[in-house]
Amino acid sequence: MVRAPSILSPMVLFTLVCVALIFVGMNADLARFITPETGTGYILGIVGGSMMILLLVYPVRKRMQSLAPIGSVKAWFQIHMVLGVLGPLLVLFHSNFRTGATNSNVALYCMLLVSGSGLIGRYFYSRIHSKMSGSHETLAGLRGQLSRLQMVSGRLAFVPDFAERVSTLEAVMTSRLDAIPQLLHPPVVLFRAWQARLRMYSHLRRSAHAHALIQGFPVSRMQRELEAARELARRHIDAVRRVTELTTYERLFSLWHVLHLPLFFMLLVAGIVHVVAVHIY
Repeated sequence: MVRAPSILSPMVLFTLVCVALIFVGMNADLARFITPETGTGYILGIVGGSMMILLLVYPVRKRMQSLAPIGSVKAWFQIHMVLGVLGPLLVLFHSNFRTGATNSNVALYCMLLVSGSGLIGRYFYSRIHSKMSGSHETLAGLRGQLSRLQMVSGRLAFVPDFAERVSTLEAVMTSRLDAIPQLLHPPVVLFRAWQARLRMYSHLRRSAHAHALIQGFPVSRMQRELEAARELARRHIDAVRRVTELTTYERLFSLWHVLHLPLFFMLLVAGIVHVVAVHIY
């Protein structure tokens, strides 16, 4: 199951720090302290550019098992994400968050395109993979999860039509998607999942009240069973949503790969031209 990152996770904290640094850099008069040609500014450009080159290690490591001694694919993926943010950040400080000569501007814009593209690709990746180790959530696997949830749902005595209700909501969530452009499937299904949860929670609440009335005890005694049923419904509906979204995100991730690689090589060429031009002229 895909889980949202914790608000205190290292990656979230790292991103917040980078955003804060960008805000400071855009609003501070860095030219008084940093110049791209010499000193700290020059070093920042070299280090940032080197980090961008190191981004190539991850795709190479992923395809070559013989490079296992330098680290796992998972570790290099994490490094790839950090370098993909930290490298451009250092280059932005190197340039004082300002544009310059034509060759500098081309390299800067290419870098921003690649960095932005990487963030988009990271989002698609997170929607396809259940864990950062890269275990892939296949349609068959998710549908197997739905089947297991269906079996467990038979234990909920106070709501005997649980399985039927969830199956109906599943059909509603996935109906007539072929009439909608594929890019719109995720937001449409997300909205339908939200509606399905509200409907199911309302039905469970009514069923709990009816069962308590028949048994002659207050509904508060059924709070644990009601919460368990809500959690089971939520998991089922979320699994249906992921099954429906998966094909869309797989296609988007495939198209992203086609675009991201040429952008990265364009960045390499622009960066080399920029370095050569700076040192010659």
